[in-house]
Amino acid sequence: MTEPPDGATQEPTTPVSDAPSPTSANDLEPELRSLVGDQPVVTVTAHGTRYTLLGTAHVSRASAEVVGALARSGHFDAVAVELDAGRYAALTDADRWAKMDLFRVFREGKAGMVAANLALGAFQQRLADQLGIEPGAEMRAAIEGARAAEVDLLLVDRDIGVTLRRVYANVPWWQRMTLLAGLAASVLSREEITEEEIERLKEGDMLEATFTEFAERSERLYVPLIQERDRYMAARLEQEASLPGAARKVLVVLGAGHLQGIAATLAEPPSSPPAERIAELAQVPKGRRWGKIVPWMIVAVVLVGFVLGFARSPSLGLSLLADWVVINGGLAGLGAAIALAHPLTVVATALAAPLTSLNPLVGAGFVAAGVELWLRKPNVGDFASLRADVTTLRGWWRNRVARIFLVFLLSTLGSAIGTYLAGFRIFGRLLG
Repeated sequence: MTEPPDGATQEPTTPVSDAPSPTSANDLEPELRSLVGDQPVVTVTAHGTRYTLLGTAHVSRASAEVVGALARSGHFDAVAVELDAGRYAALTDADRWAKMDLFRVFREGKAGMVAANLALGAFQQRLADQLGIEPGAEMRAAIEGARAAEVDLLLVDRDIGVTLRRVYANVPWWQRMTLLAGLAASVLSREEITEEEIERLKEGDMLEATFTEFAERSERLYVPLIQERDRYMAARLEQEASLPGAARKVLVVLGAGHLQGIAATLAEPPSSPPAERIAELAQVPKGRRWGKIVPWMIVAVVLVGFVLGFARSPSLGLSLLADWVVINGGLAGLGAAIALAHPLTVVATALAAPLTSLNPLVGAGFVAAGVELWLRKPNVGDFASLRADVTTLRGWWRNRVARIFLVFLLSTLGSAIGTYLAGFRIFGRLLG
């Protein structure tokens, strides 16, 4: 089981009454013991339902085989899995990426989240390539087993987008770049995962594994990645148990790192109705007020600089305006060029950035991605190979879908840097 990092404290919980050790199957029906083998398992009876919590190893064929056998055994009325609707679709719908409306993704401001999902998928695919195990094999076995047994399948995990946003909000601003850089490095690294790292993966959670270096020493990551999801999944199980005709024998398939936390939470007297706890834990953190004010303050400062420049002399005002256009547009265009965008996309980005930077509601990245998508529409092959392509650095540039996200991210970054550099340049000249 994954332990909390130093300094991280779990919320007080009531011990699971009469619960066996996480490595014991002694409390199972005799006919199930031989199926479980040495997989970690805990049984809990709560809310009128008997839960068999099976801790899986995300990189183990044995776990997938045990999950499939238990799900098909006929001993359970339902199978609950550590998946949300999005990850379920990714496992069961081979054409999911091809159905994605890229224009809508960028229009709704979800480009960064989709890129993060691609990066997480790349990490899992890298594991699969090294170990010869299909990503999500144990969850797929649970899904297929539930279908074979004709029992309900319950998706109980929190939406991955919400989890990532809560992680982002919980981390100080100065640590976010380090976190993103570490994620990118872990995804794009060609070094093989060591035996020690594999053992850690077998005991933990796939999301946590992606941020292993940070989660081990950061309570700010541990809470949204593990502790909150323990509480969320327990509340979802309780919610399902409260429905009319609910299953009374449920197999719960989850990463071994969640085993004790969920078992302890299920055994606690509920503090509030499950729907209230779910709603609380599913809230997307609102951005800090200053985070919305600062961009407009920068716009106001830059415009004041232009006014002061023209007030001194038209030539100075025009010079400051030229600095803004060249620096801001140049860096945004450079970002698009580094992403190997179409030449017309680079030009359009460079022209748009000085204007979009004066309107925080529209970003240069949105313009860049839109133009690139119009000029280079991804084909069916790009979507089909997307998951494999993003496991390599070269693949991000080769695949048209992935490259559009690079165009968006790098042009946005270039425009942001250009805004600050041009702003400092303008006021440096005014004060000089």
